[in-house]
Parts: sequence; structure tokens; C-alpha cells
Amino acid sequence: MVQDDMRESGLNFLFLTAVTSAMTMSPVWGTAVWRPLRGVHAARADQKPRETAASLCLTRVHTLLPALDKPRKYSVKITFYEDKNFQGRSYECDSDCADMHPHFSRCNSVRVESGCWVLYERPNYSGYQYVLTRGEYPEYQHWMGYNDTVRSCRTFSYVSRPPLSTSGFENNPSSTTSGGPYLIKIYERPDFQGQMMEFSEDCDSVQDRFHRRDVSSCNVVDGYWTLYEHSNYRGRQYFMRPGEYRKSSDWGATCATTGSFRRITDFYGRHHECMSDCGDLHSYFNRCQSIRVESGMFMIYDRANYMGHQHFVRRGDYSDYQRSMGMNDCVRSCRMIPMHRGNFRMRLYNNMDMSGQMMELSDDCPNVMDRFHMSEVNSCSVSDGHWLMYEQPNYRGKMYYLRPGDYRRYGDWGGASGRIIFYEDRNFQGRSYETSSDCPDMTSYLSKCHSCRVESGCFMVYDRSSYMGNQYFVKRGEYSDYQRMGMSDCIRSCRMIPMVTTTNMGQFRMRIYERENFGGQMHEMMDDCDNMMERYRMSECQSCNVMDGHWLMYEQPNYRGRMMYMRPGEYRNMRDMGMSGSMRFNSFRRIMDSC
Repeated sequence: MVQDDMRESGLNFLFLTAVTSAMTMSPVWGTAVWRPLRGVHAARADQKPRETAASLCLTRVHTLLPALDKPRKYSVKITFYEDKNFQGRSYECDSDCADMHPHFSRCNSVRVESGCWVLYERPNYSGYQYVLTRGEYPEYQHWMGYNDTVRSCRTFSYVSRPPLSTSGFENNPSSTTSGGPYLIKIYERPDFQGQMMEFSEDCDSVQDRFHRRDVSSCNVVDGYWTLYEHSNYRGRQYFMRPGEYRKSSDWGATCATTGSFRRITDFYGRHHECMSDCGDLHSYFNRCQSIRVESGMFMIYDRANYMGHQHFVRRGDYSDYQRSMGMNDCVRSCRMIPMHRGNFRMRLYNNMDMSGQMMELSDDCPNVMDRFHMSEVNSCSVSDGHWLMYEQPNYRGKMYYLRPGDYRRYGDWGGASGRIIFYEDRNFQGRSYETSSDCPDMTSYLSKCHSCRVESGCFMVYDRSSYMGNQYFVKRGEYSDYQRMGMSDCIRSCRMIPMVTTTNMGQFRMRIYERENFGGQMHEMMDDCDNMMERYRMSECQSCNVMDGHWLMYEQPNYRGRMMYMRPGEYRNMRDMGMSGSMRFNSFRRIMDSC
């Protein structure tokens, strides 16, 4: 029986962009028919454990995959009303309808519950077209209707798969899809002749962009679009799905005049079905807030390329990523956990680069500290099997998925990575740019940066590129205005500060020198100094050698005034660091934050 099921087994992982309200599974894990995991427990959604390199419990991932369920159908629904404001006789529809005259005599309001719909003035999908997405339309003018006549309708669900051929769309219009970014090519003359332009964004005026009013043919490469007769999305509408349109009559127009066009992006319940690893789900939808796992096991991540917070999911429904998974952001990537029937073996090390105390595991461990007397795991080597590593004992807190391989530092499995988001305008407005590493020049991403939000970790931000100019230390929190940081210009570059762990907590050592090139009076420091003049009788510090740890130097005593970030290395002349020649340092502090 098991062998038969294994031969028929498959993987089916479904992402849904809408947060559904009614789910049959439990709010955290769901209920699986098979019990392929032993010792895997859910993290409470309300827990916000401290970021640390320590991983205090581990469990093996045993993957025995059930047979693939039958595909589930996702409903679409639209309701037509004879009178305005959703009054009078009504008719509910959940599929294409070539003739709606038997159901109502007129249509003055519409409520779209889900899906994307195209309404037609005449039967058999002819006449004026109106493209409607999820929402309420209390009068026919709200969908830019010319009258109260609607005689047929067609629905187009959005399921991301590889793009189909034109014949595929014609044969099955209700399941056509777009597998990548939006792209449309418009041509000056029929049969794709004459001037051509490509667009991947909305165009409110064809005349301004194309320098012509006529579009005689077009090729919709990806995505669904609506063409309008006039500029600024007015006039007659034409629904365009992927395919080739050799003349304007192919999309139902009586002439080639086209004033504007835009993408159809508001697909309620848009989803993507996945059966393998996916490094960037943004190619398929803008957000992912709920998941249904049909079969198999996956790790999901709230950042692309398998980065950020991780969460283990198996067969079941996960209706809200924030409540059931405890993730800060929506799902951005996923990784399939393959089947493993053999042995399990991994080695844990309390120092980086597989050094220090080592312990070998071949079964689950609910508490690393109690069992091995190790307070931290900073590197590990997985020889056999797939494992889940948890931040807290008894399989709680943040989790990390480990495949066979060497992990030389906690960051290799995604532990305690920093994350900062920059915004063009004050108070976190305007365009944004997110990073988890050093960025020497932010002008490549933003024209200016006036505020930032640190999600995790510690960073130094600079008002000049290449880590020059005025500096400011930021840790987890919100910084709504760059001027409050004491910066003269907007943020131009940033540098991530490595996290301090208990393994290297006591390793801070720096030598400061009175003169350039390590000349003059010298003092060695291993702790903070709130006043250099009082402690060492030194009026200036013009060079230094940072041997261990990361430090902040301040212009004034008691850690006030302008600051400078110092990483391990030799600094022969402080003026080479991009600070003004008049700046002097009077206090020093170790960076010991691990937020």
C-alpha cells in the first residue's frame, strides 16, 4: 500500500495572494493524513525571539510524500443587478455566459466578488467591452458603460504557468495565464509592420509616447491588458490577453485609433502552483499572504533567494502568513524538501569555520545546552539527511532549514541577518530600497534617501558614497528624518555591522595613537572610554589599529557629537576616512548590539 502511494506521489504547493477567512486546517500546522515528521513543532505566532547565532534544538526532517490530491478549483463570482446600487432582480454567475438575456433585462450595477471579468454589450461576446476586477460598481457609468445593456460575460482567472500559445488561449480562455512580467509590443501598421515600441508599464497617452494615434497591430507577450480608445484610460475598452493581433479588428476595434492602455493587475485570488524550488516568487505575483500545501514539504522564506525568516510547511492550509507563520513580510521564495529514507548525521561546532567544541548528532535534540553543554552553534556540517534548526529549546522560535553541506558561519543558514529599508522621502514615503549587506552607492536605486527603517541588525549610514562623509549608527527601529541624525545631506551609502555573539563578546582590542602613522603616545583599549583626555591625557587621536571587535569613535566626550565606525584594520590617518580636518575624537565605545 505504501509502495503504491509512493509511486504515485507528487508535490503540489499552492500560493494564494488573498488572505482567506475560512480554512479547514488548524491555524498553525493543519492536520496531515500522514505523519512524516517526528519532533517538529510549530513556533508560536506571537513570539519574537531575540536574534542570535545560538540554535538550541534540532530535529530531523523525514519526508514521506502522500499521493497527489486532485486539483482544487478556485471559484470566481460576479453578481448582476437590474437597478442601481445593487437593487432589483439579481443574477449570480461563476463562469462564462454567452447570453444573459434570460436572466435579466437590463444591468445597472455589478458586484465582482473575485476574478477578472469582461462584460459585453451583445450576446456571444460582441459589442462594447468592459473590463471589471474585484469591487463594487453601483452604476454602469462606474465601469464606463455606454448604456445599461449587458448581454454576455467571460471570466479570466490568473494562474501563473509558462505562457501558452495563441491557440491554447482560444481553446481554453478561462484558464489562460501570464507566467512572467507584463510586456506588449505595438506596431504602426498591420501584420507587425512599421514603427514598433515595447511597453512593460501603463501608458496614459499613446500619442505622447508612440508619436502616433493609430495602433494597427500588436503582440501581447505577457500579462493581460486593456486598450482604450482615448488617452487617460477613457472611451471604448478592449481586453487583450497574450497572443498576436495582426489587425485592429482582431481585438474588436472598428478603427486603429488607440489613446492609452494599461495592465490588469488586480486579480483577486491570483495564485501560483509550484512543484520545485523557486528563488523569486515576485515574478508571479506582487505578494503572497496565504498558502495551501497539497502534498510534500517545503521551506518558505520572506525574502528572495531563500533568505530572511524561514518557515516549514507541510500538507495543510495556511490562511494568513503573519498569524500562522510569524513572518515579517509576505512569502518571497520557497524550497522543496526532497525525500530522504537513509541515515541522519550532522556535526555541531561552537565556533565558526568548524572549530572549537564539536558534537555529532544522529537523532533529534530538544535542547543543545542540556545535552552537549553548548550555548551556541556557530557552524555545522550536515553529512546525511535534512534538518530543522530552532533558535530556542523544545523546537520553538525561529527555524532554519539545513541541507547536506558545510555551514561555516551562522549566516550561511540565514541566522541573524541584518535588514534595512531606505525611503526616498521623510516618514517612510516614496520609493524604497531594501538591503542586507553593504551598499557603497545608493543612487543606483534611489535618487535620494531621507528616512530608513531597520528591521534587524545594525548598520552605519553615510551621507556620501563609498562610506565617506558624516556617519550615523542605526539599529533596529525607525528613523523618519535624516536631518535628525545630524547628517548634512541625504543617505548615500550604508555598511552592515556584523552581529556580536557570546562567542566573540569579550574580544575587543584597539590601540590608539596620538600622531599619524602610529606615532606618538599609544594606549591599548579593551573596553569603552567616555573621555580620552581624562583617562589617557591625550588631546588627539590621529591613527589607530583595531585588532578585535567593532568600535564607534565620537567627537565629544560621553559618546556625543559626530561618530565614526571602525572595523578591524589599520587606520594610519583619520583624515583619510573622509571626515573634516578639524574633527577630533574624545570618546570610544564598543559595538555590542545584537538586535
